[in-house]
Order: sequence, then structure tokens, then C-alpha cells
Amino acid sequence: MKFLHTADWHIGKELGGYSLLAEQQVAYQQIRDLAIQEKVDGVIIAGDLYDRGIAPISAVNSLESMLKDLNITFKMPVYAVSGNHDGATRLGAGREWREKSQLYLNTTLADAFTPIETKDTQVFLLPFIEPSTARVHYGITEDETAQYQTINQVMPRIVNEMVAKFKPAMNHVLVTHYYVVGSKNQDYEFTSETNSQVGGLRGLDDQLFKDFDYVALGHLHLKQASPSDVVQYSGSPIKFNTKEAQSEKGVYLVEINDHQVKTKWQPLVPKKDLILLTGTFDELVTPSFYQQYERAHKNYFSIKIKGPVTSPNARAMLAEIYGDVVEVQYDLPKLMQSETSIPEISDDNESDDKMIANFYEFVTGEQLNDNQKKLIDETLSDLHQQEEDN
Repeated sequence: MKFLHTADWHIGKELGGYSLLAEQQVAYQQIRDLAIQEKVDGVIIAGDLYDRGIAPISAVNSLESMLKDLNITFKMPVYAVSGNHDGATRLGAGREWREKSQLYLNTTLADAFTPIETKDTQVFLLPFIEPSTARVHYGITEDETAQYQTINQVMPRIVNEMVAKFKPAMNHVLVTHYYVVGSKNQDYEFTSETNSQVGGLRGLDDQLFKDFDYVALGHLHLKQASPSDVVQYSGSPIKFNTKEAQSEKGVYLVEINDHQVKTKWQPLVPKKDLILLTGTFDELVTPSFYQQYERAHKNYFSIKIKGPVTSPNARAMLAEIYGDVVEVQYDLPKLMQSETSIPEISDDNESDDKMIANFYEFVTGEQLNDNQKKLIDETLSDLHQQEEDN
């Protein structure tokens, strides 16, 4: 069996207030074209098709259009599971008629134990579930609950039940959406969703899945997080935050013959890249600095300003120069030094504007200018008025 492994589409996600639907559409088209070009037997989507449990209409229309195009127009089988960001019940609607066109999208534990069979491969679809779902499925009594509190406790029973359905002559593929660790990624500094604990989970051992020939994972957004060469994260198709900005995005092409696995990484080209910039404010607004980057809404920018800011309208100025600025960070070196402590308020009657001025001078080494003082006065006045109104 030859298939394309992708995951974590997060259709409907925004970056700094900007919709990513156009970027997601371009990534999808590359995935579709690659699947057709490589003549794969199917496309695996390992969870988090949507970014939210109740996705906005624009996201629903976008994903449905992609799935219809891939599965109906181009007759491509799809093997997918729901992830922790998906609304499993909503995503699973219409399963019966979808499967008539070989669009297999599993959102329940009960159906994870019935594999989809091709001529030479059994594909098991295990969606993200909470331990409580497994307790209900297995009818765990109150006396047994302590042994089924975490997904680490639950998963061995689930895997054993799937392995019991193996046909030895066939290849065995698992599609799932969890945080899995192994020897390959044990020292990797995870980013994005990778540090979160889910359902009591601190990391499933990849050895739990040793009986499978290939495990197509979703949940972690970078391929570098893959636990092994056959238990792999494809990562997300596009960059969703600044922690992912310097990582290449793509998909895996996977071929399995007689339990032998070959994988090939295929990069995707972003419609708009996410560029990280760092510099003093004066550097960032200097033409010789910013003209080296494609701007005019051709890229997204995350900007860190070093040192004091000389303009009260810094973000607006940067947006005018760079276009789509998704984030502006301020480098406050004094607060980053462990030996530095914020000075205590010496006078309980000290005015709010005076405290703000003192704090600003402590952090930046500069005094507030007239425009900054005016902005603080207006903001404090508005806040005081709101307190009175309430």
C-alpha cells in the first residue's frame, strides 16, 4: 500500500487575527496534486481537521469542499480520525454515506476495532478520546476506575484489542492523534501543542504500537517530534505560530510492502511565509532593513523590538511598512535578568500615572515622552469612568 500521510489541518485557524483559509487552500491543492502525481492508494489525515469543536461556516465550507474535491472529483480514498480540536460528534455526521465513496472518517472508539481493509493492508482508525470514553465503552465499574484514569492506563487495552484483529499476511497501519514519545524524539524541545497534558497524558511510549508496521500520528505540529522512523508525525501543512516559523512544513509519502516500510518527506511551499524579525525600532523602520523582505501582504511578520520604542504608534507604523504583522513583542531585558527585582511602591498614595512612569523608566532606562503620557492619561481616565459607571 502506498499512501500520503498528513495531519493537523486546523481549518478555520487564525494567525494574529488573520484568516488562514487561503493558505490552507493552497496547501491542500499541493497535497491533492502530490497524491495524484504519486498515484497513492489513499490519503491519511491524522486528526484536527478543524481548529475548533464548533467550526465557523467558512471553515466547514472550506473543509467540505476539500474533501469533496479529493474524494469525489479525484476518487481518492481518505482515511481520517478526529483529533482533540475537532467536535467528534459533528465531524462524524454522515459517516454511512461518506464511506460509500471510501471516505473513512472515524470519530468513535467503538469503530476503531474494525479495520478498513485494502488488498494487502488493514488500516485502523483510532480517534482522540478521553479516558472517560474508554471507561464507558468497556463498562468499567467504580472499583476499577483507578486503573483507567489516564490514557496511559487505557491505551494498552485498546491496542491489544486492535492487534487481536490482525491478519498476519496483511500490513498493519494505525492512524491516531496523541502525544507519543520514543528514542528518536526524547531530547527534542517540543513546541506548539507538544507540552500540553491531555487526558492525564504525559506521553505515550511508542513501544505500545510496536506491532504495527506504520503509525501515522497527528497532534504535534513538527515532523521532528516523530518518535521513530515508522511512528511519525507529519506535522501541520502550514505554520500556525511563531514557534513553528523556522520549520519546514510538508507531508510523508509512505509505501509498505510485506511489512517493509519506506517513507519520503515531501515539503510544501507556503502561499505566505511567516518571517521572524528582531531589531531596534529605528532599525526595523529603516528602508535598507525592511526592503530586503517581500512585504505588501506577501508574507506574515512576527516582530520583536529590542530596547526602547521611540514612537507611541509603533505597531501601526510597522504594519504600514510590513503589511500583515501578526505579533509585536517588546524585549524587556531588565525583567529577564534573574537577579533583577521590580522596585516596590514606596508610597501607597502614589498616583497610577506616576507608578506607570516609574516602571517604564525602570524597564527601558528612558522617560515617557509627551505622547506616551497623553495616551496613559486618556487610558486611565477611561478606566476610571468605567469603574464609576459600574
